[in-house]
Amino acid sequence: MSRRMNRKLVLAAVLSVALPVAASSGDAEAGRKKSTPCAVCHGANGVSASPDFPNLAGQYPDYIEKALSHYKNGKRKNPIMQAQVQNLTPKDIMDLAAYFSSQKALSVKH
Repeated sequence: MSRRMNRKLVLAAVLSVALPVAASSGDAEAGRKKSTPCAVCHGANGVSASPDFPNLAGQYPDYIEKALSHYKNGKRKNPIMQAQVQNLTPKDIMDLAAYFSSQKALSVKH
């Protein structure tokens, strides 16, 4: 493999890691402050006490953003979630995604 090809592969690998981080401009601290209503079902740090509600902690931020946006625009149907997100701005959604994705996910002991 040529030296030029190696450089391109390294650059592609670096960009594939850096771009998702750069694309998300949510503020985790602002998201923490906005997450109070979420805690009722999803837990204070995004780890739900009930199997009826999904854990948000440790999820990818783009997944959380897409899910919240889909509840807001009706692509995902859930009356409770649709009511919760109806007044969220795109910035609110990014902030919540930044907060929950920064939390430690539930781990399973083997």
